[in-house]
Amino acid sequence: MLDHIQATTHHARRGAVKNAFRYGVDYVLSDLGPARPRLFSRNRFNLWSLRDERHGGPRDEGQGVAWFREILAERGFPADQAQLLLLTQPDLLWFRFNPVSFWIAVIDGTPRAFVAEVNSTFGQRHCYFCAHPDFRPILATDRLSAEKLMHVSPFQTVAGQYHFNFDLTDSAVRIRIAYENGTQGVIATLAGPRRAASDGSLLWAAVRRPFGGARVLALIHWQALVLWTKRAPFLRRQPAPERLLSDNDRLQMPGE
Repeated sequence: MLDHIQATTHHARRGAVKNAFRYGVDYVLSDLGPARPRLFSRNRFNLWSLRDERHGGPRDEGQGVAWFREILAERGFPADQAQLLLLTQPDLLWFRFNPVSFWIAVIDGTPRAFVAEVNSTFGQRHCYFCAHPDFRPILATDRLSAEKLMHVSPFQTVAGQYHFNFDLTDSAVRIRIAYENGTQGVIATLAGPRRAASDGSLLWAAVRRPFGGARVLALIHWQALVLWTKRAPFLRRQPAPERLLSDNDRLQMPGE
């Protein structure tokens, strides 16, 4: 299975210095199986591609879906009953950068657990595991919270919390992440319809939004320049988190 999510992302900063923007982005939702269009490959070069070493573990040293299956098993999740999916921006030719990808465990058509795999422009990565204690379905109205542990933006401190609303249906993806730290914060959304990827849709996306991850990285730096001109407080690079993965506030490890 490979779905092409022609999505829109919207970011809105609140607090003393406000800023907002909206861009189109291309994501894929994949079960990492063999069936896919000719213009898309796994672990080899193509117009669009996914590589296991990009996901599931330390940055550029990933283990792919095997990593996700392992951390699910450590938390007592019945991974053998689930469909394991990756929602991410794939590589376009040589260009790549993923601010955030999502590993998703689905049972009976509903998400039961997910990992937000967050990458910074500073070369750091931290992953946030989110689920209910009993792994019941995650509804669009549910709010799963996690402590912010990684320096992502030079204009935000490493403090506060992320609050995730996660909605995955047969027809669409809708994700809302609210970062809150006192009176400061950011609302980020990702939303788009689910459609089976085709050579036509992938080729059109490459023409409409060329340079893939390089475009994303350029837009991030452009918005940083906008905030700098607005005199937003600037924070230099902070140390990387000591651990790669953390669990959301509502999850308790088995036996605790």
